[in-house]
Amino acid sequence: MKTLALLPLFLLAACGGGAADEEKAPEPTALVRTAPAELGSSNDSITIYGATEATPGSAHVLVAPAEAVVVSVAAPTGTAVGRGQVIVTLRPSPATQAAIAKAAADAGQAQAAYQRALRLRKDGLVSDADVEAARAAMASANAARIASGMGGGGVALRAPVAGTVQNLTVKPGDQVAAGAALAAIGTVGDLRARFGVDPAIAPRLHPGLPIAMDTINGAAPANTAIVGVDPQVDPTTRLASVYVAVPAGMRVGAGEPLRATVQVGATQTGITIPYAALLDDGGRSFVFVVKNGVAKEREVSPGNSMGDRIQILKGLRPGERVVVEGGTALEDGMKVSEPSTGAKK
Repeated sequence: MKTLALLPLFLLAACGGGAADEEKAPEPTALVRTAPAELGSSNDSITIYGATEATPGSAHVLVAPAEAVVVSVAAPTGTAVGRGQVIVTLRPSPATQAAIAKAAADAGQAQAAYQRALRLRKDGLVSDADVEAARAAMASANAARIASGMGGGGVALRAPVAGTVQNLTVKPGDQVAAGAALAAIGTVGDLRARFGVDPAIAPRLHPGLPIAMDTINGAAPANTAIVGVDPQVDPTTRLASVYVAVPAGMRVGAGEPLRATVQVGATQTGITIPYAALLDDGGRSFVFVVKNGVAKEREVSPGNSMGDRIQILKGLRPGERVVVEGGTALEDGMKVSEPSTGAKK
């Protein structure tokens, strides 16, 4: 009986020993790599994006003189053309053909009425005012006939200047409205670049400010200058506009996507860290600072980036070590180590 009474005590002791063993289990340690926050100099510069476009007045637009059907396209977008070269051939649409026929008939009737008025005036049966009214009616009818801009056989739209065909999207068989822009001829060398910038930064930019730009794939770099700043916000992009002259030697066409770097302030000295150390959580920027083998999350205020480093305006002191690899798997207060060198102090 005494043995049975002692059995629960042995069981409790056994359970108590297991719990103590679990409490003594080692805390998890994350493997990371760190780098120091350093003092360094940085240019207060920004990267902006945009595209080339024809300068105002340099693009000569070809429009349909009347409702018409596209017969052929002789020079697609991107074609270099000479002055007078055929770009698109049109023929009247059924509605335009009917209008041309009516205008021709009206002009014929007005011509006959004018000739009749002249004969009657010679016989003294009508006044000079009647003759003038008949002449004006004939002139109006002829103007209406010519206004269609094409005869029954159609019309060929030609390049008014030498240049490059741009924005031609129609194809044979398409019906186009009267006055529709069918293509533009951009004259060689008359290009500018338009970049979008944050409206808050636009007041810090001005004509003459140096700017380095290149194509998105890194080709055709050029150093040039800002020629104009429009602080008015585009309703679609919500950005202000910066205009830059494109040097002729850059060899880009209209619509070419570009990026550029422009310095908007003086050189500054401050704290920088590797860009890989900066983390983001819903717009909140932070890093993990390692001290005594423990990673602590710390909110920071980033500034401008410079290659693979970024300026930190607030939140770090020089010499503090930040996690540059393994940070995405960390939690605040987690122990860490660096396998190659051990934990950094």
